[in-house]
Amino acid sequence: MIQDKTFVPLVEATRGGIVESIHYGAIAVVDIHGNLYGSCGDPKLVSFMRSSAKPLQAIPLLELGGAKQFNLTQQEIAITCASHDGTDMHVQVVKNLQNKTGLRESDLLCGTHPTIDKATAEAMLLRGEKPGPNRHNCSGKHTGFLAQANLRNLPKDDYINPSHPVQQTIIQTFAEMCRISPEEICIGIDGCSVPVFALPLENAACGIARLCDPEDLSANRAQACKLITSSMTAYPEIIAGFNEFDTRLMQVADGKIITKRGAEGYQIIGLLPGAIGPNSPALGVTIKISDGDPKERARPLVSLEVLRQIGALTETQLMEFQDFYTHPICNWKKIEVGELRPCFHLAQILIE
Repeated sequence: MIQDKTFVPLVEATRGGIVESIHYGAIAVVDIHGNLYGSCGDPKLVSFMRSSAKPLQAIPLLELGGAKQFNLTQQEIAITCASHDGTDMHVQVVKNLQNKTGLRESDLLCGTHPTIDKATAEAMLLRGEKPGPNRHNCSGKHTGFLAQANLRNLPKDDYINPSHPVQQTIIQTFAEMCRISPEEICIGIDGCSVPVFALPLENAACGIARLCDPEDLSANRAQACKLITSSMTAYPEIIAGFNEFDTRLMQVADGKIITKRGAEGYQIIGLLPGAIGPNSPALGVTIKISDGDPKERARPLVSLEVLRQIGALTETQLMEFQDFYTHPICNWKKIEVGELRPCFHLAQILIE
């Protein structure tokens, strides 16, 4: 797949003056009309969005009137789009959402995993607390799905089934946002047991662009999209964790960019209108790292380089990301032994 240019080199790790390893991947940058503004590798690559799809999966709850019916805050909307770190703050927001929507932690079918935030995990160990479903990084998404079920008076016990009305509505809405038919989307099962979608990078990027500028959508859907993007940018610490890349990028971008990581090397970025300059269009960016980016060192660097190349981040803003952008590779004695750096140039940049 690398040889046929589906994936191309995106990040190099050097040592002793030579390239020691390479992260390959593919990128698509697309506007709300589906026009390709920039790419690397194959923008038609079909890949699972994993948790990067969460902002799009949250649309139906809000489009159906959930925000008004349940009196949801921006924090509670943001948590439905989050892959959070399981801190006490995140769990409290999930509980607030559950209290408002008539749900309990035991309703969640996401399972459990070790708490991601190290300090929280240590504190839980000291007090003898085991992580429950609310500590799961997808608990907000699951609570949102269940809230939609309650809003529509639907059964909750099998809400993760692809044939459940909640999931069918999400799949249909997702397909419409991404300008693709539901039949063309490959449905898999995510790590948290709900349906997950595979589609071309360029279609996924179009969906994110339309989320950021819903000018051609119905009034209800446009309002839902605006609630999602405004909630994500108002409370970026809800979306990931206090020191995570997604959080930092939205903080530095000051309300002009949304971003969401996914498992196995997937990343989405959404640029709101005017993010690059006066009258600049909304854009969606999708990134897939071919090796799954297990140490999460490629996606942040690639994301920042894409934003630099299209003019969405200044050199001053890039200085805020010394831990994520081009930087030295050091050994255990803090001796500099190499460098991690981007090695790609977007093709077909049409932005003026």
